[in-house]
Amino acid sequence: MKFSLIILILFAGSTLSSAQLSRWSDSDYQKLVSQADLIYQQPVSRSEAGQPVGNGKMGSLVWTIPSQVKMQVNRVDIFASNSATNNFFERNTDYCGGAAFVDFDFGEEVFVGPDFRQHLSCYDGLVKVWGKSVNMDLLAWNEQDVMAARVYDQRKRSLPVFINLRMLRMPVSKKGNHTAISKISTFEGNIVLTQEFREDDYYCGSAVVIGVSGTGARAELTDESTVRLVTEPGAGQFSVLIASAAGFDPQKDLVAEAVEKLQDAKLKTYDGLYQSNQQWWSDFWRQSFIRLSSPDDVADFIEQNYTYYLYIMASSSRGNYPVKFNGMLWTTGGDRRQWGGAYWGANQSCLYNALFPTNHLELMDPMFNMYSSAYGSFETAARQQWGSKGIYIPETVGFDGVPELAEDIAGEMRALYLLQKPWEQRSKGFMDYAENKQPFLSRWNWKYTGQWIDGRFIFKERGDGPNGPVNHIFSRSAKIAYQYWQKYEYTCDLNWLKEKAYPMLKGVAEFYRNYPNIKKDTDGKYHIYHVNDNESIWGGHNTVEEISAMMGIFPVVIKASEILKMDQEMRPVWKEFLINLSSLPTNRNYPDGVESPEFWVGSLQPESKVRGNGQRPPDGNTMPVWFFDLCNPGGDSDRLKIAQTTFNRYFKDGINKDSYPYVLSKIPAAGAILGSTDAVRFLLPNQIRRSPKDEVLPNRMDLSEGFYTTNIQRLGRAADALQLALVQSFPPAPGKEPVIRIFPAWPREWNAQFSLLCRGNFLVTSSMNQGAISFVEVKSQAGQVCHLINPWGKRNIDILKNGKKLKTTNQEQLSFKTNAGDHFILLPEGGSLGRNNTN
Repeated sequence: MKFSLIILILFAGSTLSSAQLSRWSDSDYQKLVSQADLIYQQPVSRSEAGQPVGNGKMGSLVWTIPSQVKMQVNRVDIFASNSATNNFFERNTDYCGGAAFVDFDFGEEVFVGPDFRQHLSCYDGLVKVWGKSVNMDLLAWNEQDVMAARVYDQRKRSLPVFINLRMLRMPVSKKGNHTAISKISTFEGNIVLTQEFREDDYYCGSAVVIGVSGTGARAELTDESTVRLVTEPGAGQFSVLIASAAGFDPQKDLVAEAVEKLQDAKLKTYDGLYQSNQQWWSDFWRQSFIRLSSPDDVADFIEQNYTYYLYIMASSSRGNYPVKFNGMLWTTGGDRRQWGGAYWGANQSCLYNALFPTNHLELMDPMFNMYSSAYGSFETAARQQWGSKGIYIPETVGFDGVPELAEDIAGEMRALYLLQKPWEQRSKGFMDYAENKQPFLSRWNWKYTGQWIDGRFIFKERGDGPNGPVNHIFSRSAKIAYQYWQKYEYTCDLNWLKEKAYPMLKGVAEFYRNYPNIKKDTDGKYHIYHVNDNESIWGGHNTVEEISAMMGIFPVVIKASEILKMDQEMRPVWKEFLINLSSLPTNRNYPDGVESPEFWVGSLQPESKVRGNGQRPPDGNTMPVWFFDLCNPGGDSDRLKIAQTTFNRYFKDGINKDSYPYVLSKIPAAGAILGSTDAVRFLLPNQIRRSPKDEVLPNRMDLSEGFYTTNIQRLGRAADALQLALVQSFPPAPGKEPVIRIFPAWPREWNAQFSLLCRGNFLVTSSMNQGAISFVEVKSQAGQVCHLINPWGKRNIDILKNGKKLKTTNQEQLSFKTNAGDHFILLPEGGSLGRNNTN
C-alpha cells in the first residue's frame, strides 16, 4: 500500500504564508481515509457484522439476507427506564437505544452470488449494496435525524419493493408498573412507529416515520407489529427517508417532529443530502490525520483501524448523551443488551479517552453534557450515600445521574457502606427498599444474581457485606473531573474552566477531603480505608486507584483556583491535604517485598476482610498512575523508575509477538508513555487483532461484552496508545506546564506522518521516514507559550515563524512565545521541506 504526502518546498530563507504549510488535497484525504473502508464480497452470516452508518445520534448497522437489506434504527437518547426504576431487579433486563426494525424487501433473492457486493465508504459515510439488478445507497444526514436510502431497481421483471417498519417487541409489554407501548400507523402516505415507556413519573418516547419519494407507494398495516410501504412495480430509481425523534416530555409530539425532519429531507432531495454529508465529512477528516506504513504492513493495519475508530465515533457520538459501550448504535436484536442501560465508567473510557489529540473535541461533548447535567444529583449522592461534601460520580450510573433517597434509607445506607454499622444489623426496611433496585448501579452492586420462586424474584448477595465490584469506587469521579481539566489544557478556554471544569474539580477534591473514611493516621499521613481498586479489590486500604486520583486532582484544583482567582482561602487547605497524603502503595509495604525492586501494588494490607490480591500491580484496564500524569517523562525520577519496574511486572518474559492485551487494557498506552517501542510494535496491533481464540467481526467490531454489545473498546484503547507513540504533550506532573515530545515511542523501522492536537491548543504535524524526523510544524491556536523537546537532540535546528526564519538553536528543550494563528516550522539546520514520500 503506497501513499505520498505532498508538502510544498520550503527553504530555510524563504517566506510562505501559513495557508501553504503542510496542506493535503481532498484526494489525499480521501485516499487516506478510504484505507479504512469495509468491502464485503459476500453477505455476512450474522447481523452484528453489518456495516455502520450514523449521524452521531441515530444510526444502524446495514446487513442483508438474500431478499432484503435490513436495519435496526437506534438512538443514543432512548432509555426505557431511568436510574430510579423498581422493575429491573434482574441483571441484563433493562434496555435502551432501539427505535425500530426496518427492512427493504425486494420479494426475491437478489443479494446472493457473484453479483453481491457491499461497501462502506468512511470518507463520506455512505453504504452501498449491490445485488442482481438491484443497488442501494444509504446514508445518515448530518443536519437532521434522517437516514436516506436511494434504491436502483433495474430488474426486467417488475416487482414492488416492500419497506417494512417493525416493532422491537409486542405492542404492549409490562414489567411491574413499567410499561412499553408500541404503536404502528400511517400518516399522509407515510408509515409511523411510536414507542412510549412509562414508570411512575418517568416517560421516554420515540417516533420513526418513513416516506418514499420518486415513485408512488401505498401504506398498509401488515399485522399487529408491522406497517409497510409498497412501491409501484418497476419503480426504477426512488428514495426512502427514515426520520426519527425521541424525548422525555410526554406533551411533545414526536411524530410531528419526525415528520418535519422528513419533509426537510424531501425538500433537500437525496442528492442534496449526500452533498451536505460530503462537505461535513470532508471538514471532519481535515481536522487531523495519521498516516502509517511499514514493510510488513503492520503499521498500515494500525492506521486502518485508527481511522475506522474515528469514523465510528463521528457516527455515534454527536447527540445529547454519550454513546454506550455495550452496543453503541449498532445493536441488531432489539433493545436488549448485556449490562443494560447504565454507563460503566471504565468501559466508556475506552471510547472517550483517545479523543483529545484527534482534534475532535466536539465528540466528547455528549459525555461532558451528561455529567454536567447531573451535577446536582452527584452532590446529593455525596451527602446521602457517603456523608461527605462535593460530588460523587459512581463507576456505574444512569443517564440521569443518581436518584435522591428518603433520608431514613440514606442514613442507614451511610452507616452500612461506611462500615459504621455491621452489615448483619441491616434493617428489613432497608432490604425491602433495595430488593427491586438495579444490581448494576453502583450503590446496589452488592446484589448479585437470583431466581424466581413462587412468582417473586429472590436475589442473592455477593457475600461481602456492602462491598461489590463497583460500589466503593471513588476514582471514577476524579477521572471524569480530570478529563474536564484536560479539556481546558487542550483548549485553554477560560470560560470552560470556570463554568464546567472547576466545579467538577472542586467537587471531587471536597468529596475526598471530607470523606469519613479518610483519616490522618499516626504517621501524620492521610489514609483512605474500605475502598476498591477498580473492580478486583474490595475493601482495600490506600488503593492505588484512590491515591492516584487524589494525587492528580488536588494539584489541578489548586492550579485552577489560582488561574481563576477563586477560593483563595481553600488553597492552603488543599495543599495541606496533598502534602500529607499517603504515598502510592508498593510491594515494599508487604514483608515479602522489602528486598525486591520496588513496584506499585493494588492496595496496602487492609485492617478488615478484603477480596482480591492487594499485592498485584495496578489493574491493567485502568493504570491510574499513568492516567493522572504521575509518571510522565520529565517527572520525578524516582517515580519514573518505579513506573518502569511496575510496567515490567506485566511481562516477566518480555513483550513479543505473542503478547495479547485485553480489549480494555491500558497497558499499551502506559508502555507508550514510558517510551517502549515494543509496546507499540507488538501490544498495539495485538490489541486490535485480539487473541486468536477471540473473535473480531468483519466490521472490525467485537462482542467482548456479551449479547448484542457490538463495540470498539479495543480500538479506542489502541488509538490512545498510537497517539501517545507519535506525540505526547504531558506536563511533568499534574498542573504543570505541558511539554511536547515528537515520536517518543515510535519504532524507527516504521514510517509515520501525523497532525494531532496537543495540550496548549497546539496543532502539531510531523513526519518520520526511515527513522529520520523530517520536520515539525506547530500551529498555535490559543497563543500560549510552547514547550517542546528538540526531536533532533543536541543538533542545531532552524525555527521558522510564519514562513520566516526566527533563529537557529541547539537547545534540548525549546520554549517560545506564540500568538493565536502563528505557524512554526522546526527543521535540522539547513534542511528543507520537500516531497516527503512514505512508500
